[in-house]
Amino acid sequence: MEHKDLMELFVDELKDLYSAESQLIKALPKMAKAATSENLRAGFEHHLEQTKEHARRIEEICTELGEKPTGKKCGGMEGLIGEGKEMMDEFDGDVLDAALISAAQRVEHYEIAGYGTVRTYAELLGKDRAVELLEETLKEEKETDQKLTELAVTINVEAINPEGSDEEEEEEVPVASKPKSKAARA
Repeated sequence: MEHKDLMELFVDELKDLYSAESQLIKALPKMAKAATSENLRAGFEHHLEQTKEHARRIEEICTELGEKPTGKKCGGMEGLIGEGKEMMDEFDGDVLDAALISAAQRVEHYEIAGYGTVRTYAELLGKDRAVELLEETLKEEKETDQKLTELAVTINVEAINPEGSDEEEEEEVPVASKPKSKAARA
């Protein structure tokens, strides 16, 4: 086979992504349960269904390649999920929601990198159906990241003032402590 080495890497990376998606299928319900924001909870629940579909797509690609998607443990995702669990233990309320978004976006960026890479491998290997499926997943991962960013706009502001005190809301940052622009520092 002309691209034997790249094909082996492609399959290995697919197995890694499959492990990552499988770990997320277990983690997302816990994240949804921990979220205090209804919108964030709904987002995690929606992404759980997408994640199940992402795993199914990898299974389809592997079947077409005559491979099994199992047999590898994604250490990167394991670490990201572990960090997310730590955040869930350390924070609560609106700050927890901000932490959950932070953890989820790290996961999304990891997945975007992985899916972008394997999609490129599939293109180089002439695996058109795999390209199509991986591109669809990549698009959904990017959309999820964007939705998390949009949720963060509100949730992060709420986390600044978790007690809801009007006094803290009105407090301004002193001009002297604001960071200077590069031009002002020069």
